[in-house]
Amino acid sequence: MNEARPVRAAVAPGTLPPGRLAVAPLIDALAADGVIGAEEAARARAGSRHLRGVDAVHPLVLLANLKLASARTPGAELGLEALTEWLAARTGHRYRRIDPTRLDVAGITDLVSHAYARRHRILPLEVGPERALIATSEPLALDWLPDLQRLLRREIVLEVASPLDLNRYTMEFFGVTRSIRGAKDQRGGTDAPTFEQLVELGKSGDVNADDHHIVHIVDWLLQYAYEQRASDIHLEPRRDLGRVRFRIDGVLHKVFEMPPPVMAAVLSRIKVLGRMDLAERRRPQDGRIKTRSPGGREVEMRLSTMPTAFGEKCVMRIFDPDTAFKPIAQLGFDAGEARTWNELVQRPHGIVLVTGPTGSGKTTTLYSTLKTLATPDVNVCTVEDPIEMVAPELNQTQVHAAIDLGFAQGVRTLLRQDPDIIMIGEIRDLDTAQMAVQASLTGHLVLSTLHTNDAPSAVTRLLDLGLPHYLIASTLNGVLAQRLVRTLCPHCKRPAELSEDAWRAVLDPGEPVPRGRPCAPVGCLECRNTGYLGRVGLYELMPVTPRLRAMIRPDMELAAFARAAVAGGLRTLRRAGAEKVAQGLTTVEEVLTVLPPRE
Repeated sequence: MNEARPVRAAVAPGTLPPGRLAVAPLIDALAADGVIGAEEAARARAGSRHLRGVDAVHPLVLLANLKLASARTPGAELGLEALTEWLAARTGHRYRRIDPTRLDVAGITDLVSHAYARRHRILPLEVGPERALIATSEPLALDWLPDLQRLLRREIVLEVASPLDLNRYTMEFFGVTRSIRGAKDQRGGTDAPTFEQLVELGKSGDVNADDHHIVHIVDWLLQYAYEQRASDIHLEPRRDLGRVRFRIDGVLHKVFEMPPPVMAAVLSRIKVLGRMDLAERRRPQDGRIKTRSPGGREVEMRLSTMPTAFGEKCVMRIFDPDTAFKPIAQLGFDAGEARTWNELVQRPHGIVLVTGPTGSGKTTTLYSTLKTLATPDVNVCTVEDPIEMVAPELNQTQVHAAIDLGFAQGVRTLLRQDPDIIMIGEIRDLDTAQMAVQASLTGHLVLSTLHTNDAPSAVTRLLDLGLPHYLIASTLNGVLAQRLVRTLCPHCKRPAELSEDAWRAVLDPGEPVPRGRPCAPVGCLECRNTGYLGRVGLYELMPVTPRLRAMIRPDMELAAFARAAVAGGLRTLRRAGAEKVAQGLTTVEEVLTVLPPRE
């Protein structure tokens, strides 16, 4: 057997005695370190006299509730995070803000029991072959350390975490793990469905989707996703362990794993909530859930299931009203583009298209625009597949292929509904394109989406669908191409110098380098050490001017058309990306991941 390795734990210096933290020594230590002044120390001592008998509450939480004024930062209050950082430095440890998306929940809950973790106020964060990283909110109460070290036979490294975070994640992680074990025991270890069994899935018995363990797992999963700012939740069955992934700022993160029987029961619970056919597992299905976020806001989720080799895969797209409906100025338009866009969408008739790949923010742009246009004296109607966000200002219709209600049929019906503005979810075929043209010719403003690489390509795409060039020229008002790029974390980004080669990778030949102050990612607690926090839009807005209308012909050359658009003032996606880099909002590497290829 290996010998126990030495423990890396610091001896508490100064006035903090070993053992559990207490309010009075903490106040003395804060005053001795100059974190609080004499008056605040006296106020804290007076306030702490009323806190006797609340031993269950961590002393740092009690001090944070007193809202002590910081002596180091005038005008600032000492919150729990600042107090925890001070305690970590005072006791010779690193401060750790727990990022739940980077933890192996199943692994850390197997290491110690829930009662043991709560009693000693610890939570394992990482367990490797050589060392174990343990978070604690009691860095001077280490009586548990020798026992755990003998058990693990690894070096133990301590880090100090916020007591509220530690308590919360301890309860959540052990609670969801307990629910998974309970659900697995009740399911009796049913084998995971294989590809050969997929055609028989509809004949199998129903799982107990209402079991309290499964209800708890699903509720925790949804709340977890909201708090981590996830835009999508992926439930992916596998042979041994199904995995759960969140898409955050456009990047997928694996956050959890669960046994196949539990994954199947969780998926059944989600299908019940989404009013989907529980017995049908051989065909893709769509559904939606409307619920409330932890903050009390109504949030909608669009569900999509698909049969795979090991069972049904489910993706839940989260539509937060705070994200789906934004003022135009907050989407990333510059002042000139915002004015041009508002002018295009306020015309009485014509077609305005938004183009870009899936996940480029087209829906957010359209909904935000419609929200602005939907005044009490305007009738705004939509045909969507599916309805992404229900908005009370809009009259929304969903496409139903089973009853032959497609986009074209929906628009044909809307024309008899006295609309002022029509939004078509997507122009996919000639019938839909013809109905959009007919609606615009009869005096309606039509907004829709199209899948093209850039704005000029939208014209050739309409020609490819079979629309006559003269109808395109007479009805198309403008095209907006867009992408989403991650923005640099404002808390940790630093100025950086870019080489000429880096600029040329983004800019078109001959374009001048924009002025500004580029920045580089660093990584901090706020951005999970990624260097990026949030996303912003890149826009290529092309109003169809008289010169461009004259160039729309059956045999038009796209390259010449694009050059004419640029000569007329079009700011390309590449230029928009370069300007965002120059403003210090994002990086060249991030922009290059979303730009269309050079011709």
